[in-house]
Amino acid sequence: MKILKKILIVLLVALVLIQFYRPEKNNAEYRDVASFEAETKPSPEMKAVLENNCYDCHSNKTEYPWYAEIAPISFVIADHVEEGAEHFNVSDWDAYTVKKKDHKLEELIEEVEEGEMPEKGYSLIHGKMTDKEKQELINWVKKARENYVVGDGIQ
Repeated sequence: MKILKKILIVLLVALVLIQFYRPEKNNAEYRDVASFEAETKPSPEMKAVLENNCYDCHSNKTEYPWYAEIAPISFVIADHVEEGAEHFNVSDWDAYTVKKKDHKLEELIEEVEEGEMPEKGYSLIHGKMTDKEKQELINWVKKARENYVVGDGIQ
């Protein structure tokens, strides 16, 4: 019993100490999604879906919930946000080539169809996308991809 008590004390001290180390946050001055939205033209309803399910991890500004201040949760969230922006960042939309834009939108469709996006952990906390919202998102992305097809193929 004494060993268990010592282990619990060590874990408690470690938990307290880890609170003093904060991972870097993705909190630019503003969430710059204007270029992405101007080019892809989401409806107001689709903007809401994007806002609620995508932009926290896939833009340069994340709206962090209160529990993102508590380690080790803060490290998990920071890792998810960093990885999400690394794969697809709508704030960097202008920097993407036409071919890359098309590819990113194609990947978005695949990830949603396969149930990989939004991530299960995010959906657990923020609410799950309905099947209807997923289908509307996929339909909208397919339509948006038409902007990047020219003649026989991609620009």
